[in-house]
Amino acid sequence: MRKDVTPETKETRKDTNQEKVLKHPKPKKNNAYFKQIGVSLLAGALGGLLVVGGYTVINKDNNANTSTSHTLSKEEVNDTGKTKVQNTKSTVNNDVTGAVKKMDNAVVSVTTMKKQQSELSDLERIFGPSEGSKDDGKLAEASEGSGVIYRKDGDKAYIVTNNHVVTGSDAVNITFSNGKKAEAKVVGTDVYSDLAVLEISSKDVTNVAEFADSNEVQVGEAALAMGSPLGSSFSNSVSQGIVSAKDRMITNQAEDGSVISSNAIQTDAAINPGNSGGALVNSSGQVIGINSSKIAQAASGVSAEGMGFAIPSNDVVKIINQLETGKPVARPMLGVSMIDLNRISAEERESVLKIKGDEITNGVVVGSVEKGTPAEKGGLKKYDVITQLDGKDIANRAELQSKLYNKKIGDDMEITYYRNGKKESTKVKLDQDSSKLLEQQQKKEKTLENSSYQQ
Repeated sequence: MRKDVTPETKETRKDTNQEKVLKHPKPKKNNAYFKQIGVSLLAGALGGLLVVGGYTVINKDNNANTSTSHTLSKEEVNDTGKTKVQNTKSTVNNDVTGAVKKMDNAVVSVTTMKKQQSELSDLERIFGPSEGSKDDGKLAEASEGSGVIYRKDGDKAYIVTNNHVVTGSDAVNITFSNGKKAEAKVVGTDVYSDLAVLEISSKDVTNVAEFADSNEVQVGEAALAMGSPLGSSFSNSVSQGIVSAKDRMITNQAEDGSVISSNAIQTDAAINPGNSGGALVNSSGQVIGINSSKIAQAASGVSAEGMGFAIPSNDVVKIINQLETGKPVARPMLGVSMIDLNRISAEERESVLKIKGDEITNGVVVGSVEKGTPAEKGGLKKYDVITQLDGKDIANRAELQSKLYNKKIGDDMEITYYRNGKKESTKVKLDQDSSKLLEQQQKKEKTLENSSYQQ
């Protein structure tokens, strides 16, 4: 699965005037409407009446929640012959237009900028830039995505988007729905949830989005994807679908190569590159999720359509409230390195882990245990095979991580594992923050870096 960010290239900067309408739906007739207009216009305006009458029938038959009114002016335009075109004013009100109007100006385009690198010599490509070599300082557009303005506080306003939209950027700009632009500051990012918070001046902010309770979302209810598919050239786009599934466990690869698993809302509303960070909205105009990814092709190579995913609003709110502080998101730490059991050969399962045959097929193997961590205090050791957390089966590292991160710091967790082929269990206190483990790992890496290749 690939996240959907639109890279800015020469090919994507095309004149939108080249876009053409390819086909119109064939209109239907409406005899009652003809009677209302009168026989006197029948001969002179038959073509125009067919179009107007057909449009009315389509709305009446296909959208029972739509209220449509037409006002025909007496003034005729383009009078070039017997067939005439009249000025028409149409007002359409339904759940979709109401929801879109409620989100007006709350969804923005996000453009990331990166410094242009001066051309490197062959040696510099191998060993890195020389001391005198610097970036030329010029910023160029790197990619485009979407964002949602969710809070206005005094002279500041806050935008939520995807982490993969802004990661690696040297500057970020946003474009409002009315075309106005503003510089944005990255306040905080989180790789695991794929969320980021931006800060902008609130002077041009006229509306903020409202989050719905994603626990109350129902499969089959209407869902609108709002954002900038294929970049800002198609900003303010809306696609309609339904909620296809809830609590869908999806696995992605982060920028650093790590595999992460997260809970998502699945939708068939069209999500394209550039929709990342945009809003998935219900019929009441509330945000039920932040669009983050789609499946375009299965692992088998089979193409897929209508399989987009959004981060549930309840998860979004929990993360952005922490990111606004500028600090890393606090998550509980277990304190182990691990590998999926299904990656271990049958011979090693039996000889090293003492697991015979197909007795255990899913779980994770503990590779190492950090000192002073909940795992060590709970008695976990190298080569233990963890198969359950709180009585629920886990198949791999991604599922273990997902269940662990759903816990709060200070919670207890029961771990079921196999040691030398014997089933055991232990209860651990998740009293440490995952950032501590990250600090320990960084210290180790720095020590190894300083000691390596030194003569």
